[in-house]
Amino acid sequence: MGDGADHDEVFLPFARPDIDEDDITAVAAVLRSGWLTAGPAVRRFEEALADRVGVPYVIACASGTAGLHLAALAAGLGPGDAVAIPSLTALATANAFLATGADVILCDIDPDTGLMRPADLQAALPEHRRVNAICPVDLNGQPADPPGMAAAAAEIRAVVIEDAAHAFGTTYERQGETVAVGGCRDAAMTVFSFHPTKMLAMGEGGAVCTADHELAARLRRFRDHGMERTPIAFEGRSIAFDRSGAPNPWYYELHVPGMNYRVSDIHCALGLSQLRRLDSFIARRRALVEKYDRLLAPFAPVVRPVARVPGAAPCWHLYVALIDFEAVPVERSEVVLGLRSVGIGSMVHYVPLHLQPYFIRRYGAQELPGAEKYYSQALSLPLFPAMEDADVDRVVESLTRVLGLV
Repeated sequence: MGDGADHDEVFLPFARPDIDEDDITAVAAVLRSGWLTAGPAVRRFEEALADRVGVPYVIACASGTAGLHLAALAAGLGPGDAVAIPSLTALATANAFLATGADVILCDIDPDTGLMRPADLQAALPEHRRVNAICPVDLNGQPADPPGMAAAAAEIRAVVIEDAAHAFGTTYERQGETVAVGGCRDAAMTVFSFHPTKMLAMGEGGAVCTADHELAARLRRFRDHGMERTPIAFEGRSIAFDRSGAPNPWYYELHVPGMNYRVSDIHCALGLSQLRRLDSFIARRRALVEKYDRLLAPFAPVVRPVARVPGAAPCWHLYVALIDFEAVPVERSEVVLGLRSVGIGSMVHYVPLHLQPYFIRRYGAQELPGAEKYYSQALSLPLFPAMEDADVDRVVESLTRVLGLV
């Protein structure tokens, strides 16, 4: 690749959905059916997801953020409660809990993986205050020690709500058994996102998984305006039933306020079609990650991948290179702009929450060295199933040249 040839290359984004003709046909079929929301495609999608991850209940919703908010509501969180989350995560993780009126406690992370550890949770626990929930985040596709986080939560009697927006398709070893993220073996609820950059692209969409029947009922209720349609739960007896004692077919009640977080059949038809290719998506991402690792290995320790979680088989939502910018003659902004100038996209995931103005104003300044170190080094490189092996060659050659390593 010559110095000037890159300008003629097709722009390579850091992420791109993989849409084929089967996806388009599936969406068109829903558009022709006349049933665009709250219909059979939603139910089929929920059933397929439940079967995939091995969990009894899946509640599809409008986005991963909506799913986190639904999980917070179903857990009964509100003013006076507290939720512990890692500082290194998307804004959505915090916003969903703040929307209930709960406080958010920001925890540090492992600077080599970006993941919150049980020890980070313990270090962040406030004195003389109960923490009602913890929300570990499965960053980049790697699980945040689900058994360890579950044990730590049990010690403080906190519910676990797993933010697995990056980890649909990831598995991990648990007591000698391979289990899927979303199976809720170590969490009360697990939340997925199906944003276009994620493993399944639905345009927008999300899902909450749970093994608890009562939580599933609450999740559905909060998703659908708080509407109660179960006759046994009706309180307005005089208007709920006819003279024979049968429930009036139009009747519903509001017991608690809810939201309209429904997802459409259009989105779910696309998601269901994408689900049929999930294994190929995962395999291709893993192959690309292996090639990145191999090509970047000679440049360690200046450039290195995130550390791998033992016993996990990640789906790899992102490929993050950790770069020691003190050891190279360019700043990260120069690297991002330099890559862009030769037609390569990149991104930084994420700006730590404890450095955000809102959290500084609300909770005061914090020092979380693990999150700050990871953030200072992280750069997300292009990763999506349609990439060719030659694209990885191009990215690594361009990156190392911009860094002044070749």
